[in-house]
Amino acid sequence: MVSLLCCGPKLAACGIVLSIWGIIMLVMMGIFFNVHSAVLIEDVPFTEEVFEDSKPPSKMYKLYEQVSYNCFIAAALYVFVGGWSFCQMQMHKRREYMVR
Repeated sequence: MVSLLCCGPKLAACGIVLSIWGIIMLVMMGIFFNVHSAVLIEDVPFTEEVFEDSKPPSKMYKLYEQVSYNCFIAAALYVFVGGWSFCQMQMHKRREYMVR
């Protein structure tokens, strides 16, 4: 039988902790980018042509929303990694109770 265990219990626990932290941080950043927070303007990839346009706020808002979507996608990846780490922890607990 092929074992699906590929990391130890300490690495799996570390993955769960880092995933929870990453999910919280990225969801909050995604929300702040979605409401066009002025504090995060340095993290938005503006170019000179955005300011030369006749309607610069609409292009800036699109860039804010693009970064917001990227944050939400990264948070979803952290959910996947956290779920994988949780499954690894459960497999280690189940393996402790099995008779060899």
